[in-house]
Amino acid sequence: MRTLEPQRHTPTGTDPGVRTWLRTAGDFARSPEGHAALLGFFGAVMITFGGFGAGAVRKRDPLLEALHLSWLRFGHGFALSTILVWAGVLMMIAAWVRLGRNTLSGDSTTVTLNELRAIVGIWTTPLLFAAPMFSRDVYSYLAQGALLRDGFDPYQVGPVANPGVLLDNVSLVWTTTTAPYGPVFLLIGRAITMITGDNIIAGTIALRLVMLPGLALMMWAVPHLTKHLGGKPTVALWLAVLNPLVLIHLIGGVHNELLMVGLMCAGIALVLERHHVAGIVVVAIGVAIKATAAVALPFLVWIWILHEKERRAAQRRAVMDSDSGPSEDLKHPDAARPSADMPHPLLVFAKIAGIGFAVFAAVFAAASAIAGVGFGWVTALQGSNKIIQWLSLPTLLAEIITWITPLDFDSTLWWARKLCQVALVLILIATWWRFRHSEREAVMGIIIVFVGIVLLSPAALPWYYSWPLALAAAFALSTRTLMWLVGICTWLMLVFQPDGANGLYNFWHVALATAASIVAAVSLRTVDPLHLRSASARAAGRKPAPSVAG
Repeated sequence: MRTLEPQRHTPTGTDPGVRTWLRTAGDFARSPEGHAALLGFFGAVMITFGGFGAGAVRKRDPLLEALHLSWLRFGHGFALSTILVWAGVLMMIAAWVRLGRNTLSGDSTTVTLNELRAIVGIWTTPLLFAAPMFSRDVYSYLAQGALLRDGFDPYQVGPVANPGVLLDNVSLVWTTTTAPYGPVFLLIGRAITMITGDNIIAGTIALRLVMLPGLALMMWAVPHLTKHLGGKPTVALWLAVLNPLVLIHLIGGVHNELLMVGLMCAGIALVLERHHVAGIVVVAIGVAIKATAAVALPFLVWIWILHEKERRAAQRRAVMDSDSGPSEDLKHPDAARPSADMPHPLLVFAKIAGIGFAVFAAVFAAASAIAGVGFGWVTALQGSNKIIQWLSLPTLLAEIITWITPLDFDSTLWWARKLCQVALVLILIATWWRFRHSEREAVMGIIIVFVGIVLLSPAALPWYYSWPLALAAAFALSTRTLMWLVGICTWLMLVFQPDGANGLYNFWHVALATAASIVAAVSLRTVDPLHLRSASARAAGRKPAPSVAG
C-alpha cells in the first residue's frame, strides 16, 4: 500500500487532470489516514443526524413536525438520537487520535499538511447543517443581532426587550443579560438577521458560514506560527484545528471563539513576520468580536520592541561596515533593557505602545461608530457571573469550602471570585513583565495568561480552552505532553450534554468521560491499549506491508 505514496503525494509537474486527481484521491482513501478521515466524517454525519433530536434544538421545531420526525426529541427517539451523537463524537475522537499517531510517526506513513487541511473540510461539512450542539449560545447571538436590527442597544437591554421567535429559544439565564461581545460581532448578527429574519435554521447556518473565515485563518496561522515557535506544522494543525473539541464545539456549537481565535492567531503571525501595524489591526478586529483577544496586545508590544532593536543594530553594523557577529545586547535580548542602539527603552516603549494603542483605538472606535453603540460591552462582561460550575476554580473552591464548613455558598463564592480576580491581575502583570526577552517568551506569556483567565474567571466552559490551545500547538511539544493534551481535550469534549446541559454534577457521566479520556491519551502512543484486537490481528498489524515486487 505504501508503494503508492509517490502517486498519492502528487509531485510538481504532474498533469492536474481529473484522472490524476481521482487516482490521488483513491490512493488517499485507501491509506490509513484516509480510513481515519472517513471514520471522522461518518462520525460527524452521525452527530448531525443525532443532533436533530438530542442537540440544543428549538423549543418548537415546525420543520421536524412537517417531516413527522418530532418523535426524535422524545422517549425512545431521544435515546436513539443521543446514542447517535455520542457514537459520532467517539468516532471523531478515535479518528483524531489515529491521525495523531500517523502525524507523529515520522516515517513514510506520516500525514501531510495538505491532507490534514482537506480532512478539516471533510469533517466540518456535515456539522454546518447540524442543529446547535452542546450549547444554546447561537440563539442568544441571533437575538442580540435582532436587537441591533430593530433599533435597540444590545449593551443596554437584553433579548427580553424584543419578544419573538428568537427570544423564545434563548436560555432563560441570558434573556435579561446585555451583550458581552464586541461591536463587529453585533454588526455580523445584525446583518444575518436582516437577511434571514427570524428564521432560526437559516440564521444558524449563516452564522456558521460567517465564522468559517476564522477556521481558514487558523489553518493558515497555526502552522505558520511554528516557524517562529519551533513546533511541527502538521502536529500544530492536528492539535489546534482538527481537534474534535474545536470542530464540534466551535462549528457544531456555533461559538464566536472561532472568529476571535482565528483573527488573534493571524494577527500574532503577522507581528512575528514584522508586519506590526497590520497584525495589531487584525487582533483589534478579534477584540471587536470578543474581548478576550485583547490579552495578546501587551505582549505584542514586546515583540515589536525586540524587532526594533534588531533593526537598529543591523543599521549600526551596516554603517560601521562590520562583519562581526551579533552584539552582546542581541545575545541577551530584553525588550526593556537599554542598549547601544536603544539607550532610552522607556521612550521606545512609549512610542511603540502609543502607536499600537492608537491603531487599536481607531479600529474599535470605527466599529463602534458603524454599529451605533458605545462601550457597554465592558460592563456586560460581568454577565458570566451567572454561570456556576466547578470547571471554574473559584466555584470549585467555594464548593469544597462549603462541603467541609458551615459557611454559606453564595458569600463564599463571592469572596473566592474576588480573590481569584486579584490573583488574575497579578498573574497578568507579572507574566507580562517576566516574558519580554524573546518572541517565544512573549507568545508563551499570552498562553499563560489565557490559561489563568480560563481557570480563575467566574465562568469556564470547555470551548474556552481553544484560546491557549491554538498558540500552544505551535511550540515543540513532547509526546507525553501531547498525550496529556489529548486526554484533557477529550475530557472537556465529553463532560457536557449534547443539548448544552451540564454533565459535571453527574458522577457516572464524569467517570465515563474520564475513562474515555485516559484511553484516548494512551492510544496516541499505543495502537490497542484495551487489547480488543485478537492476537492474530495484532500480529498482522505488526507485520510490514509487502512491496509490489514481493
